[in-house]
Amino acid sequence: MSDLAEPRVLARPEHPISRQNISPNALKVLYRLHQRGYKAYLVGGSVRDLMLGREPKDFDVGTDARPPEMRRLFRNSRIIGRRFRLVHVVFQGEVVEVATFRGEPDPAQQGDDDVLITSDNVYGTPRQDAFRRDFTINALFYDIADFSVIDYVGGVEDLERRVVRIIGDPDVRLQEDPVRMMRACEYAGRLGFAIEPATQEAIQRHRQKIELAAPARVTEEVLELLRCGRAGAALQWMLELGLLEVLLPEAYAMIGAGASEASDFSRLLPTIDQAVQEGRRLSDATLLGVLLLPQILQRRDDVEALDQRPMSRAAIRQLVEEMAEPFIRRFALSKNRTTQLLHALVGFQRLLEPQWTPRARVQMAHRPYFDDALDLFGLLVAATGEGQRALEQWRSAAARRGAPQAAEGRRPGARRRRRRPRRRRRAGGGG
Repeated sequence: MSDLAEPRVLARPEHPISRQNISPNALKVLYRLHQRGYKAYLVGGSVRDLMLGREPKDFDVGTDARPPEMRRLFRNSRIIGRRFRLVHVVFQGEVVEVATFRGEPDPAQQGDDDVLITSDNVYGTPRQDAFRRDFTINALFYDIADFSVIDYVGGVEDLERRVVRIIGDPDVRLQEDPVRMMRACEYAGRLGFAIEPATQEAIQRHRQKIELAAPARVTEEVLELLRCGRAGAALQWMLELGLLEVLLPEAYAMIGAGASEASDFSRLLPTIDQAVQEGRRLSDATLLGVLLLPQILQRRDDVEALDQRPMSRAAIRQLVEEMAEPFIRRFALSKNRTTQLLHALVGFQRLLEPQWTPRARVQMAHRPYFDDALDLFGLLVAATGEGQRALEQWRSAAARRGAPQAAEGRRPGARRRRRRPRRRRRAGGGG
């Protein structure tokens, strides 16, 4: 659709969106903005999901009000962001994100790169904002004034066709923000959509540009992808478009050209998707650990087969650290996240050890990294069907760790030490 064409407007009877399916807090924000004379639209993924009959995970609002004006309207709000200033309206248990409509980025605010957007703090009209968004299916607006859906970019038609299409020139838009390549694969996988051919071709041409994106943003996108409930399908799109080899060579080695179709990694992805669909919350360390675990296990098997003896704990720790180091460096993981990841991977290796007494298992279950290690163990058992008895023993230990430690650790027949009663101080501070 041309950026000069009139938008397609679906009146209330022409679309399936009902206020009953919109968060009450988001409705409060929309109505207050509208009552104060501002445009107030529900925007982005929430409109897409409501149009598809899906339950949105959050609700974002677009408006022509500026952040300081919104800050005065909502006492329970805060202004965030540097690349583009946003307002978070904070309710109990929910945050509604409100953004002023964006315009074209100011070339004077950009960095040395002619295309990559480094600053986006320019305000505009609803039409400009729609064309600044990433994909047509994410650029639909729901107007609280008359309950209509406004489509400037052909998003309604692409929802009907079940296709992910980038807005504008794919070569330009992907270089503006290379993370969009990952999002195209995630949306296609999550929604079961196809990716429009021109968008596919542009991703293949510019896949190396993903290395220009901020590592912290890429890490969050990887985690978002793994939590989408269709990670296997999303990573398959990344594999087919050449993005996986650049971004996640560890995963590519497990499912790429020449890899066994029955590799642990290929079998792990469906178990992650099933866990997400069942509502289980997997930690960042567990999900990042899944990307490294199969290669680490394969390397450990190779070393032990060559040496014809089990590796020591110190050797296993060194192996984990060496194999994780390129991944940690590529994603510039924080010290805290690095520690959690390494502890989860090393802790998982501890759970594989055969000689554990019931008491030692419970002690192990009190370690701070135990839950992450156990989740990795559970995912691998579900994927391979091996180690079920050991998993049950570890889960039993986890269930028992709430018991008083004194009772768990006291030797049979040992006498309980009597504590001397504390001496009460006299009033007035006398000694």
